[in-house]
Amino acid sequence: MADVFDVIVLGIGGFGSGAAYHLARRGLRVLGLDRFGPAHDQGSSHGETRIIRKAYFEHSDYVPLLLRAYDLWADLEAESQQQLFWKCGLMLAGLPNSEAISGARLSANQHGLTIENLSASAATQRWPGFRVPDTFDVVFEPDAGFLKVEDCVRAHLDQAAARGATLLFDEPAVSWSSTGHEVRVRTATREFVAASLVITAGPWAAELMSDLKLPLQVLRKPVFWSETTSPACNLDAGMPTFYFEMPSSKSFYGFPSLDGQLLKVAQHSGGELVADPLLVDRQLHDADVQPVSDFLQACLPRVRSQPAKHSVCMYTVTPDRHFVVDRHPEFPNVVFGCGFSGHGFKFTSVLGKALAELAADGRSDLPIDFFNLRRLMAVG
Repeated sequence: MADVFDVIVLGIGGFGSGAAYHLARRGLRVLGLDRFGPAHDQGSSHGETRIIRKAYFEHSDYVPLLLRAYDLWADLEAESQQQLFWKCGLMLAGLPNSEAISGARLSANQHGLTIENLSASAATQRWPGFRVPDTFDVVFEPDAGFLKVEDCVRAHLDQAAARGATLLFDEPAVSWSSTGHEVRVRTATREFVAASLVITAGPWAAELMSDLKLPLQVLRKPVFWSETTSPACNLDAGMPTFYFEMPSSKSFYGFPSLDGQLLKVAQHSGGELVADPLLVDRQLHDADVQPVSDFLQACLPRVRSQPAKHSVCMYTVTPDRHFVVDRHPEFPNVVFGCGFSGHGFKFTSVLGKALAELAADGRSDLPIDFFNLRRLMAVG
């Protein structure tokens, strides 16, 4: 006899934990399944920190969602009685016509957001941990900062469980099916039944929805922690999070040192294609290190150019680098979120809510239409 629920969530990492939390808040019978353990390091939602910001250079349509995301993170902090968000600001640096600089200014102007425009020399004087190239403009967003990623996932999971959600780990789904009114999910050992299904499987999204032939690519993304040589690089010294868009079209991001010893930095651009997420290469190679080493030597001279440790993350990217949050075109009781393209985690609070609304109500009042599947099917 299959266990019966109102909603099953496949994949309870960043987005799935948010969806499970918001579904459980509604008093629904929720089952969350994951192929790994809670807040694991095998997918895309790990590595200590994620930047959160409002003046979104990727597109101004993200801003209303971000404003709601900030509120929901504050709510989760209050419910879980722990700090999840650190407001330390974000320094964007790039040529005046770069996507990062022009896009952030556009979003700030359209939505009345607070930003500060600085020259390269003024930024370097203000934050001596940086060396900003003379040809760059700088935009500082004081309301930005970072989220503690594993703590956020655990808080969503813990609060979902506290409201009655059943969360099963190390329980990968083998298959799922839908009649349009009922879904069945099979694992290696049992079967579950529910009225609705939410698929938030990160790098495994295309595999779990192979019928849609989603045009997704999974990219291997190494992340590094390097030793600092000056307290100017520390969070408590006022160093902000940062994003540099270089003239070479390479872009890099990072965080102030949280412990006064190591600073996290990574290349946002580039990445090697991953054929099987379970077999992603987690070893460190010289070709991984060189671009970041060159960037550190040029722009963060008080950080050692060779990493002290590393981790490997994965991006699941769409052709236009925008998200997909929608209902399955054949099965209206199946909803999914995927293709978050390396800039999604900050949205797990608000898009977790949107996914919960789609699953429970068939629609969401949040502005998510531009994440529709139709646009990808046109190019896929």
